[in-house]
Amino acid sequence: MEVGFLGLGIMGKAMSMNLLRNGFKVTVWNRTLSKCDELVEHGASIGETPAAVVKKCKYTIAMLSDPSAALSVVFDQDGVLEQISDGKGYIDMSTVDADTSSKISEAITSKNGYFLEAPVSGSKKPAEDGQLVILAAGEKALYDEAIPAFNIMGKKSFFLGQVGNGAKMKLVVNMIMGSMMNAFSEGLVLADRSGLNPHALLDVLDLGAIANPMFRMKGPTMIQNSYSPAFPLKHQQKDMRLALALGDENAVSMPVAAAANEAFKKARSVGLGDLDFSAVYETVKVVEHSS
Repeated sequence: MEVGFLGLGIMGKAMSMNLLRNGFKVTVWNRTLSKCDELVEHGASIGETPAAVVKKCKYTIAMLSDPSAALSVVFDQDGVLEQISDGKGYIDMSTVDADTSSKISEAITSKNGYFLEAPVSGSKKPAEDGQLVILAAGEKALYDEAIPAFNIMGKKSFFLGQVGNGAKMKLVVNMIMGSMMNAFSEGLVLADRSGLNPHALLDVLDLGAIANPMFRMKGPTMIQNSYSPAFPLKHQQKDMRLALALGDENAVSMPVAAAANEAFKKARSVGLGDLDFSAVYETVKVVEHSS
């Protein structure tokens, strides 16, 4: 099976590498073309533009940073839309809002292409291990055809119906995750300032009803002030913003998520945006200390 892959950031690089290692022929593109080099060493071909990748491949996957990047790759000069045509499938696995997905879907289908949104739950390590959760919506026939690739990149795929539902599900999941990370950060600071051993807190949490992989994985590195980016904080804040906008659309009061969003914005304002989203812990420590 031959696929195109647009976007070789933290996630896209790991996902496309898994496809290569499992026998897929992959043609890659990235805005900074030098990021393609490692994939080429493992057998990938390079497309000079998104349009060139789509022209060559029946199926093209995109994994881009935000809505503006997702739209740019489709609509700009030498973009996806220039070569999408009857029978070609475009699968956008970026985390965007439902409106962005709908715009892309309408454009692709207007050229008789097939569209599927398929954002993922999971960060760098699950991407590397092929353990992502794929939240797909759109053209069911394309979903069925993409299952062999999804089974390599992820541990479970969901088909959620019409375009927009995948984007909404991803935003709800990441909104919950961002809110939890803020509560977790406050708990670590409170334990420390109260004279408790933070490592003991992690052990207690891990044996209770709120034990979860995120606390287990992030807690020890947070205590060590280590924030190598598995999921950059700036992207978490973008997802909080988009989730809050979804809340506005549906008249859902979200004070916890709104407070978490402010904490992530504060972290971005002091230069933590490119670190892991768990670096929000640093802003909690500063706020608590200054008070």
